[in-house]
Amino acid sequence: MDFEYSERTQALREKLLDFMQTHIYPNEPKYYAHVHSDQRWEPVPIIEELKPKARAAGLWNLFLPRSPRAPNGGLSNLDYAPLCEIMGRVSWAPEVFNCSAPDTGNMETFERYGTEEHKRQWLDPLLEGKIRSAFLMTEPDVASSDATNIQCRIKREGDHYVINGRKWWSSGAGDSRCKIYILMGKTDPDNTSRHAQQSMILVPADTPGVKILRYLPVFGYDDAPHGHMEIELKDVRVPASNILLGEGRGFEIAQGRLGPGRIHHCMRLIGQAERALEKMCKRATQRVAFGRSVAEQGVTRERIAEARIMIDSARFMVLHAAWKMDKSGNKVAKKDIAMIKVLAPTMACQVIDWAMQVHGGGAVSDDFGLSFAYAHARTLRFADGPDEVHRNAIAKLEIAEQTTLAEALAQRRA
Repeated sequence: MDFEYSERTQALREKLLDFMQTHIYPNEPKYYAHVHSDQRWEPVPIIEELKPKARAAGLWNLFLPRSPRAPNGGLSNLDYAPLCEIMGRVSWAPEVFNCSAPDTGNMETFERYGTEEHKRQWLDPLLEGKIRSAFLMTEPDVASSDATNIQCRIKREGDHYVINGRKWWSSGAGDSRCKIYILMGKTDPDNTSRHAQQSMILVPADTPGVKILRYLPVFGYDDAPHGHMEIELKDVRVPASNILLGEGRGFEIAQGRLGPGRIHHCMRLIGQAERALEKMCKRATQRVAFGRSVAEQGVTRERIAEARIMIDSARFMVLHAAWKMDKSGNKVAKKDIAMIKVLAPTMACQVIDWAMQVHGGGAVSDDFGLSFAYAHARTLRFADGPDEVHRNAIAKLEIAEQTTLAEALAQRRA
């Protein structure tokens, strides 16, 4: 593949880099002042101030793949990936451009699998940035890394479905603007096909029977106003038309939703790692230990070199996965997607950890943003599937490919 960015992507990169330099980096103190205040569960004022500017600059909904609703016809995965990296350098920046999770994945789900009524009612307001959304999948009482374990029940009763269950790590559900959930549960628990038991359904956040039990901190961070909530659903009734694609299609939707989302997560992590490396180099040249700068210490130089190798390796691997998805589809690229999902968070955790070591005690405070970045990167080794699940899938695919190759060579020799 050709790793050169398209002219369109290059132009958007330049605009995005300029926007980050002009509007995002200078306003980081305002963001953190708000989320550390008593009003932290309210929308962040600086983000709301910057959204119209991002939209006016043509930097809005860049994540949306090619569709009638996408700006200028939409971007491919390969086109969007480097833009995602730039936004990922600051944890809250993607929301400024209406490109933050879980809304991006939910909007793609509506675009691919929703009816025209679903799109009118929920997708269009999401694309406008008027509302937000959450994705309800994992549960506290089962190992949700195996999604066939999900127990939340979706039962048909006439023209409605009745939902009973408990979900957690419902990211974004803490936001006062969160108006719609996409929920995965079981419509047919007795189906002999374990992957045909689940369905996805739309649940308006204000539906009677929906109760937010608590927010879940991540390494002590509450991630307000976004939040990661534990939610109880008790006799929640929604119209039968709220089912996506039909009963038993939950896994199909999940795979379609998660492919692009994993690319986005990985590229944002690369942006985080790049920024950590920048901070590491700057700090190392400013501090003196044992008679010379930290940058002159052999172990520091070795780590800086390794960080550069790891970041660039991860970037090229993610770009290759994005290119393969564009060229051949998510199914053909499934091994590549699984590999980057293991590689990128592991790489980011290591690079951020090295940057923290150079910063000394200050690194575990909030002064440099590294402790939060580490918490986020470590969390993404669970999100969208834990490392172990992806490694298992990679190994199975590799064994199958090697077996097929060996059989083909044996036939050729015969």
